[in-house]
Amino acid sequence: MNILYLHGLNGSLSLEKKTILEQYGNVYAPSIDYENEPNSISDIIAQYHNISVNVVIGSSMGGFAGYYVANQFQCPALLFNPALLKRSVKQNIPEIKYKISSVKRIVLGTEDNVVNPKETLQFLANTIDFYPNYNLHVRNQLAHRIPITVFKEEVNIFFNELGDS
Repeated sequence: MNILYLHGLNGSLSLEKKTILEQYGNVYAPSIDYENEPNSISDIIAQYHNISVNVVIGSSMGGFAGYYVANQFQCPALLFNPALLKRSVKQNIPEIKYKISSVKRIVLGTEDNVVNPKETLQFLANTIDFYPNYNLHVRNQLAHRIPITVFKEEVNIFFNELGDS
């Protein structure tokens, strides 16, 4: 299985989280400069179009990019506090043939003060006409940063659910 992990703004994939993901497959984790490259989504799609991406995982800006990359590759996605409605940096959304992917597990923290979970829910509500396959998990007391325990738990749930389908 090939896992594409997309980090958030000025972030990277920690060794701890990479180790968790490697239990499930090969991990690709590109370094993305969202601030200086407004075509990050198109760049990611171009960079990985020859690899069979089975799953996309992203957090914050990476969750935003992952939403569209998963649509393009028609694969499941696990998105932590994705910046779907508003972002602090300009990003172009390319024309993507597919509006939905097979399943998106979206984890939102009620205490997130960087990406407003209510705005994310509004974005998701506005996509209902595309008949999306969303699995929402709203976590009380979760802020923007994802602790390793929460990451591990959500990754395990995500891959277990994929195995059941």
